[in-house]
Amino acid sequence: MMAGRNHHQSHGQRLRRLVPCILVVVFAVHAVSFALYLLLQSNHPPPNPAKPEAQTHERVREPSYQKPWPRLPSFLPWTADPSLPPRSCEAYFGNGFSHLVEVLPEGRGGGGWFRCHHSETLGSSICEGARVRLDPALIAMSRGGEPIDQVMGRKEEEELPRYESGALVVEGAAAGRRGPLVEPGFLDAHVPTNGIGTHTMRALLDSARVVPPGELHCSQWIEEPTLLVTRFEYANLFHTITDWYSAYVSSRVTNLPDRPNVVFVDGHCKAPLEQTWESLFSNVTYAKSFSGPVCFRHAVLSPLGYETALFKGLSESFSCEGASAQSLRNKPDHQKTARLSEFGEMIIASFDLLEDGIVPPKKTSNGLKILFVRREDYLAHPRHSGKVESRLSNEQEVFDAVEKWAKGQKCKITVVNGLFAHMSMKEQLQAILEASVIIGAHGAGLTHLVSAMPDTKVLEIISSFYRRPHFGLISRWKSLEYHAINLPGSYASIPDVTSELGNILKGLGC
Repeated sequence: MMAGRNHHQSHGQRLRRLVPCILVVVFAVHAVSFALYLLLQSNHPPPNPAKPEAQTHERVREPSYQKPWPRLPSFLPWTADPSLPPRSCEAYFGNGFSHLVEVLPEGRGGGGWFRCHHSETLGSSICEGARVRLDPALIAMSRGGEPIDQVMGRKEEEELPRYESGALVVEGAAAGRRGPLVEPGFLDAHVPTNGIGTHTMRALLDSARVVPPGELHCSQWIEEPTLLVTRFEYANLFHTITDWYSAYVSSRVTNLPDRPNVVFVDGHCKAPLEQTWESLFSNVTYAKSFSGPVCFRHAVLSPLGYETALFKGLSESFSCEGASAQSLRNKPDHQKTARLSEFGEMIIASFDLLEDGIVPPKKTSNGLKILFVRREDYLAHPRHSGKVESRLSNEQEVFDAVEKWAKGQKCKITVVNGLFAHMSMKEQLQAILEASVIIGAHGAGLTHLVSAMPDTKVLEIISSFYRRPHFGLISRWKSLEYHAINLPGSYASIPDVTSELGNILKGLGC
């Protein structure tokens, strides 16, 4: 009996000790559940009655990951400077977009806004707006992004956009504001044609309308800043680099915190250079891929590549020399630029070829590299035969002779066969970065000079049928040592080429 009572007492004592532990566990479970509830609520805030899109149950796309801007050794601030002299080097390549035009001012009660940053020097504008709608149904063009073999023979005019009224809409702040976005005369003053037959950005602004709050009906919202880009010669490296540069400048002038999305407002088929767009920016898509009217929290209209300094320099004469960013930090000079070096670093950083924000030095322990940029056949667009016109009629002979000549030099020299059409973009950039000398006939592949190292030497072989200043200018704007052999036709003398290469290599200590 005594043993039973003792057993009962010890059992009761164990229960009394367990009860507090159970209560602690129950309390902890409830605390964790409540914390999770609060966290979920903070990530899904209640609808804001001031936002029409929430009231009308429009689909909001989940924000995508935005790539941060890489750390670039040649980066200089893009702050607008109203005192910047027109037609100065910085006005051409940097932030000469110093005239701000408030097309649709931001209202106190919310709503959208629209403004343009105008460059007197370039005669173009970078325009941006909030609460902007693009309606693909009001844009006549092909869908875009198709494999090239599915659209062979398609006409170029089918790929370029033609806008109906209201293709672009901005929500105004005032209840009574309705009608055209821009006043008569605005386009001629701030978005002139500049001799461009089909100025698609001007046409898009001409179609733009303003609607009162609550009438911006959208099938989906894009939360991230987005560039609206129209390309023309999208398969050509030189012209595509002018588009990349315009998009980069537009992003910097509008002070975007991260790399933006890009929407192609064109109907071109898919091309290899599209992969570099995807590397440079956060996301790339085609306007016609949206199922209905799409709205942007922040949209930026990127000027055409034809309106960049890279293109205008072919026909306009202006004084501009390349310089290091460090020298310009120490002593600013509006007639010198490091912008192309900054942009070239942006390209190589997008392919992970910068090491902790530093361009890796050339590895010369295994000798010098001469990169021979070749011209080869490739299918550029649906109207192209796939044959590239030769700019150097004996190119293979010249390449073979240079390769043989290099083997007889006292220095160890490797001649790299730059068949870019058969190389990935990263492989092309790696070859450019490693080259001590870049040689080639005039051709778009030489546009890679924008990413070349400062100590790179350039030798361009120029046919009398294709005397163009493209690569001499890029070399000057990049402060690269440039040499040219001007041919009387398209046939190059082997001794002339090897002699010029020998003189260049002497400067490299070889």
